[in-house]
Amino acid sequence: MEYMHGISSSGGMGAAMVNYFARKGAQVVVNGRNGANVAKVANECNIASPKKLKALQIIADVTKDDDCRRIVETVVCHFGRIDILVNNAGAGAFGSIYDPKLMQTFDHMMKLDVRSVVLITQLAVPHLERTKGVIVNISSTLSVKPNVHFMPYCLAKCAIDMFTKCIALELGPKGIRVNSVNPTAVRTNFQSATGAGDILVGVLKHLEETNPLRRIGTTQDVVNAVAFLASQESAFVTGTHLMVDGASIHV
Repeated sequence: MEYMHGISSSGGMGAAMVNYFARKGAQVVVNGRNGANVAKVANECNIASPKKLKALQIIADVTKDDDCRRIVETVVCHFGRIDILVNNAGAGAFGSIYDPKLMQTFDHMMKLDVRSVVLITQLAVPHLERTKGVIVNISSTLSVKPNVHFMPYCLAKCAIDMFTKCIALELGPKGIRVNSVNPTAVRTNFQSATGAGDILVGVLKHLEETNPLRRIGTTQDVVNAVAFLASQESAFVTGTHLMVDGASIHV
């Protein structure tokens, strides 16, 4: 494995992913808005790398177009290539049709969870063409299973699923595979950013009790799925959504 670029890889699920690829000997990029978190995860990757490779650190906000461009330009300038792009930027948000701030929440969700992914991907595609690379988008089971508490997030992840399918068709002839991983709830620091408070606690408890496997997901469950889709083991898999959910979407 030569090179992996992870978007928003400085915390939670993203940190677990970038650490995995570092342990496998990939050159990795750690980026996020919090410089201290970026440095911490990068140091963990440096220690984990069997080749003692140094993770590239980028502090950026993917809701800003200039930062998205800077991310891709910095990566290509530093490494000269992109083999694997994992689009993990995102946050959840509580939102009801009765919420007076619904449109503000909706706009933020679409900008962070959708627009940034589309732009980063567009910027990375010319480089992925050269390497016959792989794109893995992190979606959610909420793209297919509605939830009254997280309507704006459901809409955003539904868009990511369709984006995945559309560009899988367009980029397939270029040798680029595109898939998404759709986890159920996973306990990470992501959830503290939702602003849902007690509602989120109740949702997680309900998901755990009703899941056929009687648990919610772990970051390792998601990492394993991403690793499979990024590898040659899935060489004939593209345009698919891999549910990592313990069959919860069928409950």
